[in-house]
Amino acid sequence: MKKIGVLALQGAVSEHLDAISRTGATAVAVKHPDQLQDLDGLILPGGESTTMRRLMKKYDLFETIQAFAKAGKGVFGTCAGLVLTAREIDGSNDETLGLIDTVVMRNGFGRQKDSFEVAIAIKGLEGEPFPTVFIRAPYIASVGEQVEVLATVDDTCVAARHGKILVTAFHPELTGDTRLLELFIASL
Repeated sequence: MKKIGVLALQGAVSEHLDAISRTGATAVAVKHPDQLQDLDGLILPGGESTTMRRLMKKYDLFETIQAFAKAGKGVFGTCAGLVLTAREIDGSNDETLGLIDTVVMRNGFGRQKDSFEVAIAIKGLEGEPFPTVFIRAPYIASVGEQVEVLATVDDTCVAARHGKILVTAFHPELTGDTRLLELFIASL
């Protein structure tokens, strides 16, 4: 059975833990670097990326998560997690984990009042379109050559992956549909 952690410093932690449990995998709330040792994968949830970055630095998780990914472990970044995993944030000098060769636009779809839901096709998922929830969502402005675009909304990239790094601009944990999480777990 796979063991999947959720960075539990801020953001949509309980929703991710519940979704992981529904897949049959073991869910772990991660607050300390030593908790990463036994994990197969880690989810960086939605929330506020600046706050999450500061807390990751404070609790010695920033470099530990980079090492975790470099060791071949999986990382799934959703919304703010997408921002944190990127190579670069458009228009910002904020430090990122640099886990996937993307440039992201923070709050690219607008402010809170511009949040929306839409069902989209996602490469690798069979069946009905996947329900998505975009809340103050970023988007992926550009991807490197080795990054695979998995989904778009109005020709804007909202999901991508490279190896065991998966990122989405939306919140899959809020939908009740675990297919995307299952795709991540299957890659580990």
